[in-house]
Amino acid sequence: MPKKFPPEFKRDVVRVARRGDLSQAEVAADFDISVESVRRWVRQADIDDGVVDGQTSAEQNELVQLRREKRRLEMENEILRRAAAYFAAGSLPK
Repeated sequence: MPKKFPPEFKRDVVRVARRGDLSQAEVAADFDISVESVRRWVRQADIDDGVVDGQTSAEQNELVQLRREKRRLEMENEILRRAAAYFAAGSLPK
């Protein structure tokens, strides 16, 4: 499972990487993280700041929440469908 970093830490890394004094590899070494993490965080920060088109972090979070809600509702619907079939089968004349 990937390590979770606080948003403040990510913002600091992005700020240092954007300054341009150091390469992304040097920034990654200074903060003891992978170069790919630095690249990903800078790319996402560019999207969030409107520099580059893409899905913002807020939109991603909303999409995750909506998918979870959809999955929960589908499960509830399936439970209700099975319960209705069970009770309907019990009320049939024999």
